Amino acid sequence: MSTGNLDALVTEILPEIIELRHRLHRIPEIAGQERQTAALIREALAETPIVWRTPLLGTDVVGDLAGARPGRHVALRADMDALPLEEQNDLPYRSEHPGMMHACGHDGHMAMLIGAARVLSRMRQEISGSVRFIFQPGEEVRSMGKELVEAGVLEQPKIDFVAALHGWPETPVGVIATRPGAIMASAAHFAIRIFGRGGHGSAPEHTIDPLVTGCMAVAALQTIVSRNFDPQDAAVLSVCRFVAGNSSNVIPDSAELNGTCRALSPEAAARFEPAIRRVMDGICAATGASCEIDYRENYRVTVNAESAFHLAEEAAQSVLGQEFFQKLDRPAMAAEDFSYYLERCPGIYARIGMGMDSPGLHHPRYNFNDAALENGIRFLVAVALAAGRQ
Repeated sequence: MSTGNLDALVTEILPEIIELRHRLHRIPEIAGQERQTAALIREALAETPIVWRTPLLGTDVVGDLAGARPGRHVALRADMDALPLEEQNDLPYRSEHPGMMHACGHDGHMAMLIGAARVLSRMRQEISGSVRFIFQPGEEVRSMGKELVEAGVLEQPKIDFVAALHGWPETPVGVIATRPGAIMASAAHFAIRIFGRGGHGSAPEHTIDPLVTGCMAVAALQTIVSRNFDPQDAAVLSVCRFVAGNSSNVIPDSAELNGTCRALSPEAAARFEPAIRRVMDGICAATGASCEIDYRENYRVTVNAESAFHLAEEAAQSVLGQEFFQKLDRPAMAAEDFSYYLERCPGIYARIGMGMDSPGLHHPRYNFNDAALENGIRFLVAVALAAGRQ
């Protein structure tokens, strides 16, 4: 790959990509509703030779770019959706959609992928195989990555390698950071509805108090990891919501608990649901209450193949230099539906630094750092070209 040619192409498009990122930031849309976003992506890439595929889920934007040489089929993915959050930034391009904002940086992810698509469209003579650009709806509150994979986004032709970038605070600006093996945890969410018998607060003996049952459940559920998992297994269970009653002198009929379970191995993740059911059966038997449990696995463990890590490391260092690549010591306990792509084919999920002072992900003042866009585009281009040649 000619780094000089890459430098010139990225420098040429960068001002427009920054402006495009700001336009995307203005029009955040939640999972499955990304119609304006999809239209803007298609507009931004209308003059490229990318062949667009029929949407599989309505708002996805997926296209293929054929290379000039035989090789492997590579896919690059960016998520499109925003969060149901009111933006607190005072920006000229702040969200124009009340109650929605790009608080996880998906505007930046899309901008980097659009930039990579534009550059690769002008480097077709250097592409081996083909590159598929996947703009995925619904990563945040709905795992549409799973739906997209199940609908066949990695088929026809079968994708051999897949890559994605995610902006990350507390990492120097523009640094690519990743690791082999698990990089993000699985995530499941549970809802436990407890049924008792309500009554007057002065006569608890005539009730079956769902609040007492719920309090016992909160304490017991959060000992599941410490008493059922190997101490060396990374796992966490958190009860995050407890709702019951609406009066200070009425014992309610029911209560509800909601929480999340996360782990870094499929084996550990599989232990949660039976343990929750066993704990709740015992507590309800002791108190006379009953319960219903809704347990849903939303995201699998995100696992980078060893070979993919080395390819990404070499690609990053070739176009950015060693100082812009970091091997992570440990994964995060957050989750990502890119895991479903990596279950189907080898690939790499990597972070790109937003700066040490950046607000955290999902914070109402988070704003993807424009200074990272250039390195993100370079990295995606380098990975696509290297993976196609393998």
